[in-house]
Amino acid sequence: MEISSFGEKECRNYLQEKRRLQLGAGDAHAVYQYFLRMQSKDPDFFHVMDVAEDGRLRNVFWADARSMVAYEPYRDAITFDTTYLTNRYKMLFAPFVGVNHHGESVLLGCGLLSKEDTETFVWLFKSWLCCMSYKPPNAIITDQCKAMQNAIEEVFPQ
Repeated sequence: MEISSFGEKECRNYLQEKRRLQLGAGDAHAVYQYFLRMQSKDPDFFHVMDVAEDGRLRNVFWADARSMVAYEPYRDAITFDTTYLTNRYKMLFAPFVGVNHHGESVLLGCGLLSKEDTETFVWLFKSWLCCMSYKPPNAIITDQCKAMQNAIEEVFPQ
């Protein structure tokens, strides 16, 4: 008999991968309409949606103008963590956070993700990098997720 030990993080990641995204086909359109309303209020509002062929929403990234402006002076080190919250659709909340010169957290963009795999993180990091004028941060602080590490190495090779 072989006994394997799994930590809480490994179990949580395994269960997350096995969940099915519970968004309906019309939900992507509803999110898109919301983003269009946000863009009418803030012309620099940035959003990207990853939609499956059947119209189901897989992943979303967005940032407002304040986030993009704040990134320039506070991009020395950012934190990225998906362990904070999962919404009713079973999507992971993925905030990009910096620290200002007062030691306060500054939101630099947000994502909702359907999976914690390398492909999803690559999509998110590329979307965020595009939003931030292709200027990578000097350092990213994360948890010890291997898929996240792989994506960081691919998108931010320096």
